Amino acid sequence: MKNMMYSQAYEAAREKARALLSKMTLTEKIGQLSQFGTSIYSDNEQRFEDHFSEGKVGSYLTIKGAGKTNGIQKDLLKATRTPIPALFADDVIHGYRTTFPTPLAQSCSWDPELTRQCNGIAAKEAYRAGLKWTFAPMVDIARDPRWGRIMEGYGEDTYLCSRFAEAAVRGFQGDGDRPGKDHIYACMKHYAAYGACVGGRDYNTADMSPQTLQDVYLPPFRAGVEAGAATVMSAFNDVNGVPATANRYLLKDVLREQFGFRGFVVSDAGAIGELIAHGYAEDGGDAAEKAFNAGVDMVMAGDLYNDTFPALIKEGKIKEEDVDESVFSILTLKYFIGLFDEPYVDPSGEDCFFCPEHRAAARKAGAECAVLLENDGILPLSGVKSVALAGPLSSEEGKHHLLGGWSCSSDSAYTVSIKDGLTAALPGARVDVLPCDRFDGVTEENIEKAAQAAKGYDVIVACVGETAFMSGEAASRSELGLPGLQEKLVLALCATGKPVVCLVSSGRPLVLTGIKDKVNALMMIWQPGTEAGNSVADLLTGRVCPSGRLTASFPYRAGQIPVYYNHTSTGRPALGNWVFESKYRDCQIEPLYPFGYGGSYTNFEFSDISISSDSMSADGCIDVSLTVRNVGSYAGADVVQIYVRDLVGSRVRPVKELKAFEKVFLRPGESKRVKIPLPASRLAFTGVDMKQTVEPGKFFLWVSERSDDERYKFEFEVN
Repeated sequence: MKNMMYSQAYEAAREKARALLSKMTLTEKIGQLSQFGTSIYSDNEQRFEDHFSEGKVGSYLTIKGAGKTNGIQKDLLKATRTPIPALFADDVIHGYRTTFPTPLAQSCSWDPELTRQCNGIAAKEAYRAGLKWTFAPMVDIARDPRWGRIMEGYGEDTYLCSRFAEAAVRGFQGDGDRPGKDHIYACMKHYAAYGACVGGRDYNTADMSPQTLQDVYLPPFRAGVEAGAATVMSAFNDVNGVPATANRYLLKDVLREQFGFRGFVVSDAGAIGELIAHGYAEDGGDAAEKAFNAGVDMVMAGDLYNDTFPALIKEGKIKEEDVDESVFSILTLKYFIGLFDEPYVDPSGEDCFFCPEHRAAARKAGAECAVLLENDGILPLSGVKSVALAGPLSSEEGKHHLLGGWSCSSDSAYTVSIKDGLTAALPGARVDVLPCDRFDGVTEENIEKAAQAAKGYDVIVACVGETAFMSGEAASRSELGLPGLQEKLVLALCATGKPVVCLVSSGRPLVLTGIKDKVNALMMIWQPGTEAGNSVADLLTGRVCPSGRLTASFPYRAGQIPVYYNHTSTGRPALGNWVFESKYRDCQIEPLYPFGYGGSYTNFEFSDISISSDSMSADGCIDVSLTVRNVGSYAGADVVQIYVRDLVGSRVRPVKELKAFEKVFLRPGESKRVKIPLPASRLAFTGVDMKQTVEPGKFFLWVSERSDDERYKFEFEVN
């Protein structure tokens, strides 16, 4: 894979940056380290014109639209002594205007190429609006669904997340020598271990062994760096007692020295000032000194660096040559993306927003990311003359929430509702929305009305789940059941005796224990985005066969959390054999739905499974080969998942780890021979000496369709 940060074009940009740097005043240099803007939740788009003449603005966030970015850029370049264009940025998390499924949903496709395509379209639309930088992808490993920001990342598994991190970076930045037109810079976040915040409480502490940090939480960042990620964002949380935003070990020793990162680091919003609340800094100047010296090049957002750096330099607390290096990195990236050559964008380019090509991609993505959890044969729908829609996500009001969290620049007016999608997909059928079609309308009275009315229809589709704002930043939840009275609504609909298809839209795994055995079909549609209604209709009618697989385990109940699949063993593992095991007495051992789980309208068979050798060297590789056959009547896809267990190690190893996967699309009756390499390097872990090693010894290998599938088991040895 080509890393743009080592290309000739990048080296040329560095030469130009070095020449410009030599002409800049100290005030202008510090200005390049300063970002300005307002909250994504505010319409206040300040320009900070009073900063222009001194060159105190290096970047903006949350300024939306070509007209506004062009206007600010023009005034800035006209007013400054040394005309350096501003770098405009925003949170383009899962689409800019055309909105795609949330990142957690995208990972359930088990198709990194889909994420590359989605982010490529998002980059195009953002670029046309004047943006050159996004604060994405989030590559935090998240094992606690109470954490609202689990929806922004790619699940609980390190290997899977690393593959999606690479794809996400390539989607935003492109595969050329440098990001050209219609591509923007990626910013991997939140560095690091933010997904391990205590109790799933946002902004909280992360405390873990340095080996766990290296083996579980850092590899996706390394993968993104190797894919060429231009920038990294430091996290709000502290890691083992040192705030990530002032953590020299993370930002310099690991990110720059170990990973070879060559771009620049930006703080999360307000995170440098929050070093005071952490009890790690005395005041703003102390916070700025500690963050910058640890490796945070740019402050998000405000004048903290502008106001404190001159005195800090004079006092010798930070060095001007270090400021120069940070400015050099930022200027290099501005040259590299062509910002000096083309500081403006053509407003007519915004015509691509919601264009047919982008909508088609969103429709495809929405269908491929859904996960079928239960189905007694009711799906796909056939011969249906009337459909009753019930629940707060079925209506025009509900479609806004189907966009999901962080759909900051989208527009629900362009979103397809579930009603409209099904109406178009079932010509001639009656599709009606019953009471309880708003979140505040799911009341005892309306539940009774909806259940009574539903008796007159062939099938009931319950559309339930979270609002768009129940997941995302500052959206941690202590309980993970369906909000409000929605579970009662579903059970009342089931009591009618009519078949019930339940669609669940949320940004995180939910506790669905109370309804899973009551409904005829249960499908996790997540938050599908702009084409939500059409994606759902494609799935319900069989135009698309569900192929999503879970990338975050679903708990049986909230008290079971954490319940991720790749936990380590204990001296008394939970096997269900006797009382004195590591388990809860009032809850089953297994999750409700495990990592890798997902249903289909068709069936697949694995046969002729083999491994190329039962031994390999520490730098060797073995191949896993099998034939996958579609033995059902629908075209569809299965995901071949390869899990490994290191039986004896110098540190306790996980009971099972995903080490390879491949998604296979097959027509009915079609078969395909699949060969999947497993290099020994994927078996490496960090030892007690903090060195990465592939230890000799015996391993189990499973060829599986989900993490608890142990039908096809092999043994091999590393020697």
